[in-house]
Amino acid sequence: MNTPDDVTPDGAVPEGAAQEIPEDSVDVLELLREGRLNVEGRLVQASNATFYCSIELAGATAAGVYKPVRGERPLWDFPHGSLARREAATYLLSVASGWDLVPPTVLRDGPFGEGMVQLWIDHDPEDGLIDVVPRRQVPPGWLTVLDAYDGDGDEVSLVHADDERLRRLAVFDTVVNNADRKGGHVLLGDDGRLRGVDHGLCFHEDDKLRTVLWGWAGQALPDDYVEVLERLDSDLDARVGEALAMLIEPAEIVALRLRLTGLLAARTFREPGEGWPSVPWPVF
Repeated sequence: MNTPDDVTPDGAVPEGAAQEIPEDSVDVLELLREGRLNVEGRLVQASNATFYCSIELAGATAAGVYKPVRGERPLWDFPHGSLARREAATYLLSVASGWDLVPPTVLRDGPFGEGMVQLWIDHDPEDGLIDVVPRRQVPPGWLTVLDAYDGDGDEVSLVHADDERLRRLAVFDTVVNNADRKGGHVLLGDDGRLRGVDHGLCFHEDDKLRTVLWGWAGQALPDDYVEVLERLDSDLDARVGEALAMLIEPAEIVALRLRLTGLLAARTFREPGEGWPSVPWPVF
């Protein structure tokens, strides 16, 4: 989760930590790219080296997350040293979609070498749109993903809100082939905006979609979603495709286009496939 190891129990950033500049400021990306990174702590829950930082440039400050390439653990299915670039590519496609689902993210040099730097999102970890609840106690307006048993053997259900922001994220995850959409990777900011984080396991050329957002599986895509997908497909032949080519492999761009083509042909939300776990574990 996007939380430093020295955060207080109520989720507040410690006194003296950098304060965010407005995310819609035109200077955010410049600050992330050019600002001085001051490492203030390590996010110990993360599987790869992940640092909480303050970022300073010309009197402006912000809080950020820094993931150096050299801190990435080798994986059997993703090329070593490629995760930071995949995070940057996911932000690029989020901007192109117009849905604004990923915090501003850049690829740059830092105290421990090249890595991903992303704007910090202030949020309350208890204020989420994904949950595990006792079975048959699904809140009104929420959708069931699966039924299971918890560690005590009690019947529970993995659920998420029937929320437009999550619905867009579910489609976006299909497009980028997100292999690790856990509940803890979905942040509802203090400003009410929803953001997805931790996108290092995206854009694989093989189908690896794993997500907790299956509540709309098989349902028809809204017309405005189809328009977004058509625009993304067209953008792959223009500047978006050129920018992606600097971050991910040619075969992965081909696979991205095939996913877009498949979604546009079916015009439905993806359903779980076979041969690959459809839900990540743990789910948070």
